[in-house]
Amino acid sequence: MKLARRLDHIEPFYVMECAKAAARIAASRACDPLQGGEPMIFLNIGEPDFTAPPLVREAAERCLAEGRTQYTPATGLEALREALSGWYAERFGLDIAPGRIVITAGASAALQLACLALFEAGDEVLMPDPSYPCNRHFVAAVDARAVLLPCGPAERYQLSARAVEQAWRSQTRGVLLASPSNPTGTSIAADEMRRIAEAVRTRGGVTLVDEIYLGLSHEAAYGHSALAHGEDVISINSFSKYFSMTGWRLGWLVLPPALVPAVEKLAQNLFICASSVAQHAALACFAPASIAEYERRRAAFKARRDLVVPGLRALGLDVPVMPDGAFYAWADSSRFGSSSWDLVFELMDRAHVALTPGRDFGRNGTETMLRLSYANSLSQLEEALHRLRRVLA
Repeated sequence: MKLARRLDHIEPFYVMECAKAAARIAASRACDPLQGGEPMIFLNIGEPDFTAPPLVREAAERCLAEGRTQYTPATGLEALREALSGWYAERFGLDIAPGRIVITAGASAALQLACLALFEAGDEVLMPDPSYPCNRHFVAAVDARAVLLPCGPAERYQLSARAVEQAWRSQTRGVLLASPSNPTGTSIAADEMRRIAEAVRTRGGVTLVDEIYLGLSHEAAYGHSALAHGEDVISINSFSKYFSMTGWRLGWLVLPPALVPAVEKLAQNLFICASSVAQHAALACFAPASIAEYERRRAAFKARRDLVVPGLRALGLDVPVMPDGAFYAWADSSRFGSSSWDLVFELMDRAHVALTPGRDFGRNGTETMLRLSYANSLSQLEEALHRLRRVLA
């Protein structure tokens, strides 16, 4: 069967290949407690160990019991768009009209819709290296090209306005950023984000910012939204991370008003709407009791970071930049060899700790980097550090 040539530009998702290997080892005798083994500790996948809080689960149950499972408008429930507008006002001091918000089937659908609406063959989109691999593949899927710009610890692994200005060419259409970032957990300072948006705007481009980890900022200096820097900035967000609703597949876009009809047309044709049950349930995310629970969880993630990063550094796995958000530590494994891929598989086999090698995340020195997800309990993280110490010593 002849396949579309665009597939040539989309690489395998190696994170998932490692996850399969970790699952195989976890099912082996070496990890079976009944046979004297130690269970695998999974620190490889970017999924909160917390699930949707009680009010959200109860709202979903009521929705099903009452039969409210019909299609919603393609842009989402009006009540949910209004709730998000209120959340932006209360949390970030931003006036985001509900009409600018489009509810999507996860952040992945949001990225696909934005890329389809804005990019075409021959366009180039500037992105940092390292960055989340699927973001560049959304660009490739519409036959545009992601241009990866090397960003090191001195830049907090993020693009700067100067880098954008220097890399901009006639075919450049815009930038796709992530703040906080996967895999580095680092964010772009507010002043720098403003300068980037201005540089892109001056050149007639578009600024897209993946903000799915924004609610999980650990430092006040970085807990801001790029939406503060102009109505033309596009934000991609999700209920998966801060709101702990990964499998519910629910996200949203904040768009310039003029772009909403185009995205709505695409959403009508490609998705019809996001899950109605997930949307009705998500309304309960904004209840005071739910927000209080989410804030307790945010504090728990920060406590985990404060355990994990010094622990990794003590093992010789240096973390060049302290993560300020999300739940990832981006660590340098070069002390233990030239391939984090090989090291990760050795650690799965010998320490029974699953981590993610840097191969997926770019080409700028990523072959010696690895990502640890601290979306796990403190007790599991302490045990993981103990096992890593045992092997790496």
